[in-house]
Order: sequence, then structure tokens, then C-alpha cells
Amino acid sequence: MKKYLLSLLLSGLVATLTFGQNAAGTGKAVKVSNTKAEAKAAFKWSEPEHNFGVIAQGKPVTTTFSFTNTGKVPLIISQVQGSCGCTATDYSKEPIAPGKKGFVTATYNAANMGAFHKTVTVTANTDAPVVLVIKGEVKTETASEEKTR
Repeated sequence: MKKYLLSLLLSGLVATLTFGQNAAGTGKAVKVSNTKAEAKAAFKWSEPEHNFGVIAQGKPVTTTFSFTNTGKVPLIISQVQGSCGCTATDYSKEPIAPGKKGFVTATYNAANMGAFHKTVTVTANTDAPVVLVIKGEVKTETASEEKTR
């Protein structure tokens, strides 16, 4: 038991000394910069949310979310996932160069009546995944036709 406690104490001391070092005893922390790690792609979305308004039950509706890569390296989308099986997606498959545009589409096929709020999660070589939103209200086909007149 004593060996275990001594080992634990020494590990903590080594960790403290390793991470507590500063630049030439000045008391200032040293910032290690890795420019390659800092160069990232970044999304700038034209609109990250779309409201379909009133839609007819059983009739798919589609919207396209467009974005610009505002980062320093090509943006590569690795996955686009709808929050349910009722939302199909498509997206730019090729790398998007800095300053260029790309897209993500979401097609919603409403089986249930009432208001809906669905998400589409976009994963890429950016700081974090992006969550896009589609929403609206599903009515019977005759009710939505009357609403649009």
C-alpha cells in the first residue's frame, strides 16, 4: 500500500513539474503554436434554418442549405445525418476550396400530422459539427391547398 501511495505521489509531482514549466524562469507560460493544426476549414451558412410553412402530408419537400468555406484549407464533409428516417440528405461530395461554395440538401417526407422540427447534422473537418434545422406544419393535402389559396 505504501509503494502504491508513493508511486501515485511521484506521478503527481512529475506531472506538476512537466506542465508547470515556463519560459526561462520569467513566470510567463509558453504558448506552443502549431500552424498546421490551426489551419482549419470553416462553414459560413447563408441560412442554417428553413421553415417550410404548411406542407401536405405524404408529399416530400426539399430545401438546399448553401455555405461558403471561410477557412484556410479545403472543407471536406464526412457525414450528413438527418435526425429521423423521414429526412433524406445529400451534400457536396468533393472538397470545397477556401472561398468556394457548397451545399447540403434535406428532403422531408411527412407521414404524421402537426408541427415538426427536424435537424440535419453536418460533420466535416471543422471545429465542430453543424446542426441545420427544418421545420413547418403538416396538414392534409386539402387543408394545405386551401391555406395556399
